[in-house]
Amino acid sequence: MDILGTSLRVCVDDLDAAVPVYEKLTGAAAMRFENGPVEVAAVGPFFLMSGPEGHLEVLRKITATLAVRDVDEAVADLQAVGAQIVAGPKPTAAGRNVIARHPDGSVFEYVDQRGAAG
Repeated sequence: MDILGTSLRVCVDDLDAAVPVYEKLTGAAAMRFENGPVEVAAVGPFFLMSGPEGHLEVLRKITATLAVRDVDEAVADLQAVGAQIVAGPKPTAAGRNVIARHPDGSVFEYVDQRGAAG
């Protein structure tokens, strides 16, 4: 699988207050979207997330988001090393994603830009 980059996941109480801080730190403009009841702002290498605590509790368990060329290829490689597919693949606002638990217990989201919903 080709890993093209990583994004750090940051849960924040106030997305509107956090976005300008991260825009200033990264020099990048935020791209905002929603994932169910969770509001997300992609700013440089950060995914800022705000929403109901129950949803954030689940999202905090995902270590990072990895951009890949093709989610299907990632799934095949993940399964080959014994990873468990927790959710997906499915279309999202940013592209297709899959969430996998590695054999060591780490949980990662893999996303490509093919077939973005919207």
